[in-house]
Amino acid sequence: MKKFLNQVPFALAASTCIALAATGCGAAASGSPEDGEAKTIAFLMPDNASTRYELFDRPLFEAKMKELCEECEVLYSNADASASKQQEQANSAIAQGVDAIVIDPVDSAAAATIVNSAQSQDIPIIAYDRPIPDLPADYYVSFDNEAIGALIGESLVSHLTETGAEGGLLQVNGSPTDAAAGLIKRGIHSSIDPSNFELLAEFDTPGWDPTEAQNWVSGQITRFGPELAGVVAANDGTAGGSIAAFKAAGIAEVPPVTGNDAELAALQRIVAGDQYNTISKPIKIVAEAAAEIAYRFASGETVEGKTELFDTPSELFEPTVVTLENLEEVVIDGGVATVDELCTPTYAEACAAAGIS
Repeated sequence: MKKFLNQVPFALAASTCIALAATGCGAAASGSPEDGEAKTIAFLMPDNASTRYELFDRPLFEAKMKELCEECEVLYSNADASASKQQEQANSAIAQGVDAIVIDPVDSAAAATIVNSAQSQDIPIIAYDRPIPDLPADYYVSFDNEAIGALIGESLVSHLTETGAEGGLLQVNGSPTDAAAGLIKRGIHSSIDPSNFELLAEFDTPGWDPTEAQNWVSGQITRFGPELAGVVAANDGTAGGSIAAFKAAGIAEVPPVTGNDAELAALQRIVAGDQYNTISKPIKIVAEAAAEIAYRFASGETVEGKTELFDTPSELFEPTVVTLENLEEVVIDGGVATVDELCTPTYAEACAAAGIS
């Protein structure tokens, strides 16, 4: 029997149940590990700045969990980019006696407190997408974020070299409170620092907010003007913000901009020639892996890591760079998006020009 039953203060448990009455507090408690079948898994996502969490991570995780266990329940929460809100959501899950927690942390450092709270109640906790370096979770599942940074940087440098571009680069990093952003940043530096393209300036984007990225890039356009040969943006949201800054400045030919996540809007920008690359990391792979790992932990199994990162047993999947050259093969043939989804009327002409039909 879990420690929470006799260690979580009644007031906390009661107030949590009241706050979450709409989601069924009593139902959550039914998935105790002793019944051998039904489990309750908390799935805590960080924000809505990226559309992926609501559109893909959540439904894919829930579908896999349902496949593994018809009676299992997923307790879903999104923290809206607030570390304190995510802490409250984790406390709620712990108070409800979930059998495992899967968390994509808003703030990688602050999430150590959540790891400690869960483990003190014998609740296994799996870091998802973003690692928690300061206190090892029971497991970490993600794509290789340092490899992502290296790949988008290498792809951009190769393209600039092949096209004879001159000038320097801007580097638009992710959130300074996200350890995964730190890994991507390290990977980017590993590829562009040794190149012939000078890094003119870089920026850590608070909360991965595209508007913050746009505002910063706007200032750098004023500062460097025609010296800018390209922008290494750490995800598709910051890429979109960077491209918007160039367009707002009246620059017709936007320099090559990288991205990451293969969001539909980014894929359409690649088809239209506004964005140079992105990273395909099918969320289905990590969402389903996380569901399987969480279910095994919740069932009392010990899950061995395939590698280790930040002293945490881990499984890190390999990403793929997407440019216009391989977009149809990776995205359409790979099932990331359909032609109908990609080639809406706005992008039909660009799709036709790219031979995508």
